[in-house]
Amino acid sequence: MAVRRRGAGRGAAGVLGALALGLAAVLGCSGCSGTGAAAEDGAAGGAAEGPGEGEVRRDARAQEGQEAREAVRRVADRLAGAGSSQARTAMQMASGGTRVTLHGEGGFDYAGRVGELRVTLPEGRTVTEVFTPGRLYMKNRGAGVPPEKWVQVETAALPDGNLVTGGATDPVTAAALLRGVRSAEDLGLAEVDGRRLRHYRGVTDIGDAARAAPDAEARRQLTAALGGFTESRVPFDLYVDAEGLPRKVRHHFSFAGDDRRPIDVASTVLLHDFGTPVDVTLPQPSDVYAGAVA
Repeated sequence: MAVRRRGAGRGAAGVLGALALGLAAVLGCSGCSGTGAAAEDGAAGGAAEGPGEGEVRRDARAQEGQEAREAVRRVADRLAGAGSSQARTAMQMASGGTRVTLHGEGGFDYAGRVGELRVTLPEGRTVTEVFTPGRLYMKNRGAGVPPEKWVQVETAALPDGNLVTGGATDPVTAAALLRGVRSAEDLGLAEVDGRRLRHYRGVTDIGDAARAAPDAEARRQLTAALGGFTESRVPFDLYVDAEGLPRKVRHHFSFAGDDRRPIDVASTVLLHDFGTPVDVTLPQPSDVYAGAVA
């Protein structure tokens, strides 16, 4: 099997009965609702001001918003140069008072754009997922697939470009989405897992992110995602360290259920231990299941 290793730096649609979309069935997708709300750049207007003072305030807010957007856009490049890291993910859907969350844990090699997550489903089964440019491999997929076999998926063939299909948004894609930032606000410092991080809140656009993608594979993936969501604009919260590396990213997606009513999904990625060596074993063709998948 081919093995890729990194330790540098600091530190077809719907064929698989998607894991995250399958979660909608657990909740009863017609009643799903989320808790995310879009964040906007700048502050609400206040009392009337003199022409000079009001213009200065508007200019200052515009400058702050521009600086925040530029900081958010840089995150994908900073992550690409980080070498590798460990990752934890969480994907949550809500229906009434019921919440169901999928948890993932693994590591990513950002130079090779490969990674592995072990995603735990609500019933306790763990699915191993390997991410490569343009492809997702899943092991212990269920639905009649032998447990030792892998299922191979072309991400551009999925209706959401695999932003939520696999039950996790991988770190590379989560950061790539931020290239399409439309509005952002610097909310100052916040504590996350004992670290003081810079908190940005705003809205990114999937179409803009696709156009800003640095390579054809990422562009195809994000372009495919445009057809899978009811809204192309995605609210986010981003937390970065002093070096501009993303430590936590949370996106709020909205897609259509079977009855075309929107379902909101909150997907969170937490990154730690940058520079830790990451080994990812890619499945050989003989390891990939060739039969039909329910």
